[in-house]
Amino acid sequence: MSSFPGTIESGLRGGVDVDPLSVSQVFPLSCVVQQYAWGKMGSNSEVARLLASSDPLARISEDKPYAELWMGTHPRGDAKILDNRIPQKTLGQWIAENQDCLGSKVKDTFNGKLPFLFKVLSVQTALSIQAHPNKELAEKLHLQAPQHYPDANHKPELAIALTTFQGLCGFRPVEEILTFLTKVPEFQFLIGDNATTQLKQSLSHDSQATASALQSCFSHLLKSEKKVVVEQLNLLVKRISQQDCVECMACSDNTVRAGLTSKFIDVPTLCEMLSYTPSPSKDRLFPPKWSQEDPYLSLYDPPVPDFTVMKMEVPGSVTEYKVLAVDSASILLMVHGTVTASTPTAQAVIPLQCGGVLFIGANESVLLKLTVPEDLLIFRACCLL
Repeated sequence: MSSFPGTIESGLRGGVDVDPLSVSQVFPLSCVVQQYAWGKMGSNSEVARLLASSDPLARISEDKPYAELWMGTHPRGDAKILDNRIPQKTLGQWIAENQDCLGSKVKDTFNGKLPFLFKVLSVQTALSIQAHPNKELAEKLHLQAPQHYPDANHKPELAIALTTFQGLCGFRPVEEILTFLTKVPEFQFLIGDNATTQLKQSLSHDSQATASALQSCFSHLLKSEKKVVVEQLNLLVKRISQQDCVECMACSDNTVRAGLTSKFIDVPTLCEMLSYTPSPSKDRLFPPKWSQEDPYLSLYDPPVPDFTVMKMEVPGSVTEYKVLAVDSASILLMVHGTVTASTPTAQAVIPLQCGGVLFIGANESVLLKLTVPEDLLIFRACCLL
């Protein structure tokens, strides 16, 4: 893959002192693709299309899945720096030696590390039945079984649909679950009479009784014999397909799985760790807030400190667009559009098109000039403390 001309003086490698302010804080990245079995195949995948558009040397294999694009510093997917004047090869290495780029609050709060992992997902078939541990449980699981839980961090997640998107999240209201137990006898068979009765009776009790009944139902379902579940699977699980989304999470790869996967399954931990609070599906949606400063920007700011996602929809009639400075390192993904990016500290413009990824240091603004008059769709992940 070709490198983009850099912005650091060549004397840096020879040991010449360089003013830190002259070190470019904005540069393009080449990011890692994960080829999980549930991903869309070949050029049908949005991940593959973004990869092919941003890298003319990329070769897409039509018989392989392209499931996730990872943008960040996670050890399993540390982004490569496309700037041959920068001595560090990966974003993780560069941040380790330039921690001020994170912003003072982020640097202090997250011990000099980028706190989030930015992704694009292209989903063809159902992902595993899974949940992610909180910080306390992640530390415990990592200590007990590091081969299955590779780090000690929690993993709150936010998904933003790029196409029509369906997912299973949380537990339905009890009344809805009881309706399905009545209408789908195979479902009721797996849950069992005792757990079903307990759930019905919980309607007249407090929320703790409801949570306990839900946990009993879910545990019975997941602890059923595999051959019995396989017989009923088509009635219980509708596979999702043809879906793409942008996703951001804490920088972790901890997943507790309980089914629909060939990976390590840990049913007891998953059944124990969940929050058994029933609610309508609309309560699981997280609407964005529109920026007061930028008419083209909407903000997904979840109640966790690790990350925020900005969505920018810029009409093609706008000739240039300024990406505002924030007190956090950020990663920018170009989903639609063709621009050149320039900054006060860069000595050359950076061309960006569909699939292009840009690292932006804290307190750096970036001017995007449209080179083709078409609408821009851009996502940016950062940490707003």
